[in-house]
Amino acid sequence: MSSRRNFLRKSALIAAAGAIPPLGLYAMASGETESQPQHTGPTQFKNTYVKNVFVTENSFRNEKPKISESPGFLKARDILPSPFWSGNKNAIDMYWKTWEIAFRNIKNPNEESGFISSYLDTAYNGNIFMWDSAFITMFARYGSRAYPFQQTLDNFYAKQHPDGFICREIWGDSGEDCFHRYDPTSTGPNIIPWSELENFHHFGDLDRIHRIFPALVAYYQWLRLNHTWQDGSYWSSGWGTGMDNQPRVPKNYNPIFSHGHMTWLDTCLQQLFIGKILVDFGFYTERWQEIEDIEDETKFLKKYIREKLWDPKTSFLYDRYADGSRGTFMGIGAYWALWTDVLEKAELELFVKHLQNKDLFYRHHPVPSMPANHEKYQADGRYWQGGVWAPTNYMIISGLKNKGFHDLAFDLAMKHHQRVGEVFNKTGTFWEYYAPETSDPGFLARPDFVGWTGLVPVAVLFEAIFGLKASQTNKTITWDIRLTEEHGIDRYPIGKEGLLNLKCNSRSSLIARPVLEITSNTELTLNYTWKGGKESMKLIPGINKN
Repeated sequence: MSSRRNFLRKSALIAAAGAIPPLGLYAMASGETESQPQHTGPTQFKNTYVKNVFVTENSFRNEKPKISESPGFLKARDILPSPFWSGNKNAIDMYWKTWEIAFRNIKNPNEESGFISSYLDTAYNGNIFMWDSAFITMFARYGSRAYPFQQTLDNFYAKQHPDGFICREIWGDSGEDCFHRYDPTSTGPNIIPWSELENFHHFGDLDRIHRIFPALVAYYQWLRLNHTWQDGSYWSSGWGTGMDNQPRVPKNYNPIFSHGHMTWLDTCLQQLFIGKILVDFGFYTERWQEIEDIEDETKFLKKYIREKLWDPKTSFLYDRYADGSRGTFMGIGAYWALWTDVLEKAELELFVKHLQNKDLFYRHHPVPSMPANHEKYQADGRYWQGGVWAPTNYMIISGLKNKGFHDLAFDLAMKHHQRVGEVFNKTGTFWEYYAPETSDPGFLARPDFVGWTGLVPVAVLFEAIFGLKASQTNKTITWDIRLTEEHGIDRYPIGKEGLLNLKCNSRSSLIARPVLEITSNTELTLNYTWKGGKESMKLIPGINKN
């Protein structure tokens, strides 16, 4: 079926389902729709760039392409981390299937594209997407011994404009932007620095931080210059946030393409979060004096969000309309607050309780992208009108751990992993997103989506269910042990050359002290906790037992 005919079929299905009229069709998940014409070459515009000084340091823009041939899954399997979990064969099958699909989706750049690196494809439409790639590399870093997945992001740095702009979607064949930089849907969300931070902590590659720092700062500055209102708050659009068809803007605006003259909550929270990461990168690279304005920006955003977007009556954060009033839509994007210090402890506890409310977010498959009591909520997900998405769930689960809500993080992770597993049992693969009310793929979701759905069988399993987190920068491994079955990971990577075999023996109860066996080729400190206590042990090369 041709792309155009396929689009018309989907249009009819969506219209018949009562979503929105065909002329207002929303994007199909990753921020793109098949309604767009095929790329036919560049449109010439006059040069209006005001050059950003940091872009002149972006070495990726002049780099020659480097091809990293895939070893293929069968060879990579002997190098990849190897998890085990007694009595949970399905979880292990899901894990290996993820990597099988991922290695199948590695692509080399077209000669005409100007891309500089081989990359793990978004698995959507042949193009590369900014926020998809950020989340893809969140789980793919665990496979870095077998393949340099982090270089996927290098293609975005290579495509940075002289003023700092980076397009959110880039044509896979030609390497040209899918949108003009001043299109309201042209870019976002700005979360690539989060992936780079996680990669840095895990492997300690300071040279990479030095290289990417100018590109990340320039992009942040472009957003501040071009995506803020007079009051300093940030705006975006349905496509710009990646959550395409959420009912956020006033009715006289297009919900996908328009900024709606609104302050967009998630964009403000992301800029606060990312600003602090860039300040940290500034200290690592000894360049923090050059970006003191970003530190000032984070202070402003924290104050603005608290005063204008936080509603103490409902204990939730909302968008803001042009007339100064707060919106009422309880979107999943509000939980980017878990990565900021916007809320005080008591406020945060009330805010988090919404995730446990069965009338809102605690559904059959948590966490839906919008609350179940909303009139637009769809039982089959209908993309971002209730769909359960791997990236936003990963953001929430990791954010809860970040803020100390470990019990809830574990509960949501287990349920999310279980539901994805139930669909995997039925279909043999992973999906773009999932229905919130049944153990099914979401409406018109794409299969073999690895893609960001690889987060669930890999990163969620390792970090939230097994409870493991590596920090080469601190020379530590933390292990939050919550399972009673024997479990662990062989060939777990840390640093440039570190490898660990981690095993927790079966326990009689949650409060029983874990018995650990760890083989290491490097010196680290292991900090481990369980319901009955916490301990530390020094790991040395060889076999270590507690």
